[in-house]
Amino acid sequence: MTVWLVGAGPGDPGLITVRGLEAVRGCDVIVYDRLVAPELVDEAPADALRIGREPLRQERITDLLVEYGLAGLDVVRLKGGDPYVFGRGGEEALALAAAGVPFEVVPGVSSVSAVPAAAGIPVTHRGLASSATFASGHDPDALDYELLARTSGTVVLFMALASLPTIAERLVAHGRRPDTPAAVVAGGTTAEQQTAIAPLSEIAAAAAELSSPALVVIGDVVDLAARLVPPALAATA
Repeated sequence: MTVWLVGAGPGDPGLITVRGLEAVRGCDVIVYDRLVAPELVDEAPADALRIGREPLRQERITDLLVEYGLAGLDVVRLKGGDPYVFGRGGEEALALAAAGVPFEVVPGVSSVSAVPAAAGIPVTHRGLASSATFASGHDPDALDYELLARTSGTVVLFMALASLPTIAERLVAHGRRPDTPAAVVAGGTTAEQQTAIAPLSEIAAAAAELSSPALVVIGDVVDLAARLVPPALAATA
């Protein structure tokens, strides 16, 4: 028995790794996030127990992984993106280790680079950005605006759409140029992908009609989207 913490990738079901798909196809139990593509859940055996993450609390999910693992079952915890990038996979791994349950982490294609790439935005680019800073925008009061404002590289924010007006205003107040290129990519890598691009001071208004899940990208690399966005997605930009 093993518990597999599997990254499902950023949205497109084709972006799961081969190893991750093998784990899904061989599991007895699959515990999956709301944003995981249904096609991937359907890859589990017909008799596998399926448990949706919603509306269970994280503590209950962790308990279930331990319980089914100790029962001798092969369990897949299928997470969006990568388990260790804002996925709480570390918490689950620690609980499994403490309980003596064998587990393996199967890294996934993270939204942090895949979603911007799908919109024609490389998070690093020679001459424009030699570094990238990743942060959660779920709690805007927890962000270090002074640090984010002075970084010369790209800033990528997860879970920041609802707080974007506050975040953009505070970044400008702390010294980030109001005309810094910014983008919001919603539904990244999926058929529903939409992109809004505008100066930082205007990005919240430009993205007002977009829905979560969405990723915010701030930095000069955003300007490359005009040349690099895949033709099939150009109409959504």
